[in-house]
Amino acid sequence: MDIAALIAWLVTAAGGFVMLGTWIAKGGPREPGSSRFSPGLVFGHFALAAVGLVLWIVYLVAGGAVLAWIAFALLVPVALLGFTMLARWIPGRRARTASAAGGTTAPEQHFPVVVVGAHGLVAVATVVLVLLAALGLGS
Repeated sequence: MDIAALIAWLVTAAGGFVMLGTWIAKGGPREPGSSRFSPGLVFGHFALAAVGLVLWIVYLVAGGAVLAWIAFALLVPVALLGFTMLARWIPGRRARTASAAGGTTAPEQHFPVVVVGAHGLVAVATVVLVLLAALGLGS
């Protein structure tokens, strides 16, 4: 379960890097007001997820149930920030689809839909796997 959680976390991170890179490349942090995502929201989500992943790797190397539970506890705000971004992304995506062209597009509206969906689905799997591993199931 521990390694499955790590793999899921790494796959989730890969999708997150694609979206973060797209958001930065399209001007997300440089053009205030152009995005529905504040830099604090985006980078907070990224930083907490990265710290949790590092703690998970330390847990895998060193052991210790406390580290597993801390990593899981970090995933809770990561998930909440992720759901916040999804809730802000969906209306903009619908508006972009409805207008189809013309006007400026928010940086996050350039995210590939398949990456957003896969990132979310694998993130949910990550949370579940980390919880199960922290509970000591499947080890």
